[in-house]
Formats: sequence, C-alpha cells, structure tokens
Amino acid sequence: MNILLLGSGGREHALAWKLAQSPTIGQFYALPGNPGIAEYADVVEGIPLSAHDTIVKWCQEHTIDLVVVGPEAPLVAGLVDRLAAAGILAFGPTAAAARLEGSKLFTKELCKANGIPTAGFGRFTSTAEAAAYIRSQGAPIVVKADGLMAGKGVVVALTVEEAVDAVEQVFAGGGTEVLIEEFMEGEEASLFALVDGETVVLFGSAQDHKRAYDGDLGPNTGGMGAYSPAPVLTEELERRALEEILVPTARAMAKAGTPYRGVLYAGLMLTAAGPKLVEYNCRFGDPECQVLMPRFAGDLAEVLHATAAGRLAEVTPAWAPVSAMTVVYASRGYPGPHQIGSPIGGIGEASALEGVTVFQAGTRMKGGHLVSNGGRVLNVTATGATLAEARERAYAAIARIDWPDGFFRSDIGWRALGKAG
Repeated sequence: MNILLLGSGGREHALAWKLAQSPTIGQFYALPGNPGIAEYADVVEGIPLSAHDTIVKWCQEHTIDLVVVGPEAPLVAGLVDRLAAAGILAFGPTAAAARLEGSKLFTKELCKANGIPTAGFGRFTSTAEAAAYIRSQGAPIVVKADGLMAGKGVVVALTVEEAVDAVEQVFAGGGTEVLIEEFMEGEEASLFALVDGETVVLFGSAQDHKRAYDGDLGPNTGGMGAYSPAPVLTEELERRALEEILVPTARAMAKAGTPYRGVLYAGLMLTAAGPKLVEYNCRFGDPECQVLMPRFAGDLAEVLHATAAGRLAEVTPAWAPVSAMTVVYASRGYPGPHQIGSPIGGIGEASALEGVTVFQAGTRMKGGHLVSNGGRVLNVTATGATLAEARERAYAAIARIDWPDGFFRSDIGWRALGKAG
C-alpha cells in the first residue's frame, strides 16, 4: 500500500522507521518530514499541514492508500474528516472524536456522564469564580487550560496563591474557560490502545519525564525521556484501565455518533483506589512513540490500516521481549528561549552501538551538515533485555554525540531503576 506520513518530529521519525520495515508498504511519503525521516520516505515539500484541501488533492494524485497523521493539531482541525470525504483512508480520529484531546472539558464531562474514574473537577469562565473554588478546596490542586497545549497546559499548584496565579495566566493568555481538578496521589503512567469504534486493543505502556532537569526539577516540557514497558502498570492494572476507562470511553463515543478510530493514549494516575484518567491524547505520544516502536514486532502498516478500516478485531499486536528507553537531547534553554542552527555530529557513531537508534526531532540540513532546528532535537533510543541494559546503551550512545549546544537529563528511568541505576 502507498502511505503518506504527516509530521516532522521524533514521533514521526519513529513511525517512519517502523513503517519502512513493513512488507506491505509500497510508495512511502512524508510531509513535511525531517532529515531522519528522509532516510526512509520521499519527503513532500511546500505543503503546510494546515492546507487540508491541498493534501487531499496530493493524495488523490499519488494514489495514497493510507494517511498516517502524527501530530494532534491536524486531527483536531478535521483533516481526517476532509480525507474521508474524499474517500481516502486515514489513521487518526475525526475532529469530533479528537475532542478527547482537543478539549479537556469535553473529556471530563464524558467521564462524569459515564462513570469513568478521574479526578473531581470544576469548570469556570472567570478568575473570581475559579479563585473562590480553589480557596474552598485548598491545595495542592491542579489547574488546566482547555485546548491543545503541547503537553504544557497543566499546573500542579502546591499553594492556593500559586493556583490562583495559574488561573490568571490562563485568562490573560486568551483562555475563556479553565478546569480545576483535585490533586490525585499516585504514580503516573501512560497506556496506549488502538480503537476502531468499540473494539479496543491495548498497544503498550510507557512512563515519561516532563520536567526539564534531573530530579524532576525545572519547568514542564513536552517530555525529556521515556521508557517502555512501565513496570508500575501491572497486568491487573492494565486490565482495570481497559475495562473501567478505555472501553467505556470507546462505547460512549460510538453511542454519541462520533466513533473513535486511531490510537488512544490514556494518561493514568495509579491511585490507591485504582487507575484514574488524567487526560487523553488522540495520537502517539512524543517521546513515548520512540520507545513503543522499537518494541513492536509486527507489521505496523497492516495494523494501522486495519484500525483505520475497522478491521481491528483481526489484529493481535506482537511485542519483542525487550525494554526500551529514549533520552531527549534538547537545545540549551529549552523549554524557554534557545538557539537553533548549531551543528550536530556523531549520530552515526552513536547509532552503531547495539540496540541503539537515534530519532531526529528538531533537525534540518544546512550546507550538507545536520544542524539543530528546535527545542527537542534528538531522541537517543536503545533497547535491551532489561531496562537497565537499555539505559546503559542509551547513555553510552549519547556520549558519542558531538553537540555542545545540547543538554539532557541523566536520570531517565529513575522511577523504575532508582536514581543511581
């Protein structure tokens, strides 16, 4: 089958790397791609992801059998709807189904209506109302902006004052509604599932690290590293999450006439009472995808096609008996102001190590050399028989990369392995 992959980050590089291994793939294109993706797919230039009609026309001209949408913005904006109207199959939810990520408020109301375990909450359209609720509840408490925030629209406030300030920031930034949630005690983990309406098939687990610096310090980021599987998500907890959270969500969406098709990424808090939903994402996580793909042992193109075509019941995902870890190599200053355009060397040497793959997230070619082109630039990924071996390989690979303008956390995996490894 001819496939078009949309996106340009590390998640899409990981998808391209795995899709290129599929025996069922024919012509393989990526839009807009990056230098790493270009090693596996023909890069389509000059078409922005927001140009839905142009993308549809291009797919028709190139006889595309499946479009794989990597990032969330085109999904929320309705690209899958536009492709479907033209008879083009796409892996990813419609705009109505993508509200599970596009609107935290929509998801909270869905959980409330269907008895899906999640944090208690209130929704407010003014600072005064929100502040009064916060003072009545006390701290710690969680403040969330509605809409797409690239993984950074959440403040876990340890004091009432911090929470009220976070609310003020949301409204000052143009937000019209804010979500205030109870603080949930427990360990957070990510569980992935493929969904094609009411059929739900689990597709791996992971844990990531949101804070910029070692010891979970510093500002929130889009993710500084991840590992898979998540040891804390036992088979029993996965079963409960499937039965109590994922399946009821899929059924509720189908009953509402907005069936979900694609990957559904559940951020879970593992509380004393069991797993509770923190939030949903409607696409593979970044950098979680980078640790799922090296562990997946099946034909990704066939699995994604089966999901998009409503044939998920025919599929049983296969996994290699390995653990995987990815360490994000980011530009100094990220997630704040940072420079781009600095040369990067040593990726070939790093990738030569056993079990290592370096996925490119924010790179471009300049004068024949690879340079940085973003905040999160490289995802140095390794597999191993154990998580400890995967971590050892990942950091050994980082030591071979020559990029003085980058930084990385040295403690990825500490929840599972301890800070000292």
